[in-house]
Order: sequence, then C-alpha cells, then structure tokens
Amino acid sequence: MEVLTIQGLTKHYPSFTLDQASFTVRSGEIMGFIGRNGAGKTTTLKALMNIIHPDAGDITFFGLTFSEHELAVKQRVGFVSGGVDFYPRSKLKTITDIARRFYPTWDDAAYQHYLSLFALEENKTPMQLSAGMKVKYNLALALSHHAELLLLDEPTSGLDPVSRDELLDVFIALAKAGTSILFSTHITGDLDQCADRITYIRHGKIVASEAINTFRERYRSVHLPDGAISPSLGKKLIGCKPAKEGSTAIILAEDAQALGLDSAPADLNTIMIHMEKE
Repeated sequence: MEVLTIQGLTKHYPSFTLDQASFTVRSGEIMGFIGRNGAGKTTTLKALMNIIHPDAGDITFFGLTFSEHELAVKQRVGFVSGGVDFYPRSKLKTITDIARRFYPTWDDAAYQHYLSLFALEENKTPMQLSAGMKVKYNLALALSHHAELLLLDEPTSGLDPVSRDELLDVFIALAKAGTSILFSTHITGDLDQCADRITYIRHGKIVASEAINTFRERYRSVHLPDGAISPSLGKKLIGCKPAKEGSTAIILAEDAQALGLDSAPADLNTIMIHMEKE
C-alpha cells in the first residue's frame, strides 16, 4: 500500500528548480532521500507539508489529496525539520503542553517513553539543548501522536555514532510495526543499515527511486592504476577521480563484467561521490 504518492512536484526559485519530482513511499518501509546539499531534499519535504507552496504537482497521503485534506493528513504525519526554533526560552514541558493539543491521538505514555529513551529533560529549554538533542525532542513530539508516516529532514545530523545507532534502531522497530519513514540524510551509511528503498535527487531532479539493494548492485567500484584508462574504457567509467595511487570510479556492473575489470561492490557513499563528479 502506498502511503505517499508524489507526481510532478515542482517549485521554481530564481537560482534553483525542483523539477517534476515523482516517487512513492509504501506502508511500513524506510525510504532514504539522498543527494548533496542544495539538491532539493529540504525543498521537497517542505513542499509536501505546504510549508512552501509548490508551483505544480499532485501530492496524495493515505489515498487523500493533500490540497483537499490538509488538516486530516497532518494529524497522521510527523514532520521533523531542523532544530526547535520556537519558544527558545520556554521549558520543553511547556512546549509539549501546547503541541499535544493539536493531536487527538496524543499518547502521554509514548511521550514519556521517548523522553526516557532520548534522555531528554523537560525542565530544559531549547536554548540549552545541543543540535542533536533538539532533533531528539522534535522526534519525541512526532512519535507521541502515533504518526503513520514520518517525514524527517536530516534526523541523524549532529548525533554522535551511538545516538545515531540508537535512533536507527527506533526507525527499524517503527517500520516493523507498520510506520512508514521518509528521511533525508547525507550520512549514507545510515541507509545501508536501515533503509528498504532510496530516492536520489540531483540538481532538483529525481534520478533514481528503487530498492536500495537494486540501486547498489547496479554499480561496481574500480581502482585503476595511472595510465590504465584507455579512451574506450573512459567512456564507461562514471565520475572518475584521482586517488592517492591511480584513480577510482564506478561502472555499471554489466560493463565491468563485459570488460573483465577487477571491481568491488559499491556502497551508497561511493556511488554518490562518483555520480556527483559527472
């Protein structure tokens, strides 16, 4: 079942265009949204929630057209973008008291669970929280009204490795329970650990949206010595770049096999780095 469907989402700025973005998120899956800074990830996520107004495109949540059912949709979606920038001097418990009024499905027991899990102190203010702790507080709010879909903009940014791992465990558990998650990140190793599918955006355009294993298996990583790249081979290589010794690139798996190249599996980080060189 598709919980989110985006068709032709477009937003024009003087120096950037989100160009006909289209992809889907299914029930109970973790979708990683990748691309370099400025590629359009945040623009897409904010357009989905009408924080910025798209110029064109259709957005459907849970089979409901967003433009006609915005309030009903927002009751079922948890959105986290950046830190807590509102009420910087108010205590977290005061902010929570305001937030809970907007959600009929608010669950105080769940909220207390996530406060404990994320080691959050309700008597602190946003000004007293680190960037990572602000993310955790926003997540606690989103998770406490039993959101069916989480839209998260760089949720693991600013977290230490242990905290990131704990958060990814939470994502995996939520997905197993049926919650869908779409989260943008530049920490591609997080997606290797937990994502079912990825959507890759470059220069405002979606270039891939598919199972993470399918995407990774399409490419192979090659390390070539100096002088080993013939003109014909060069045409097959993607994002060739200098290394300490020789050069590295990625190549389509079928081309690597046909050419008999010595190659290795390519992870998301390797693929993204070399594709962005093109």
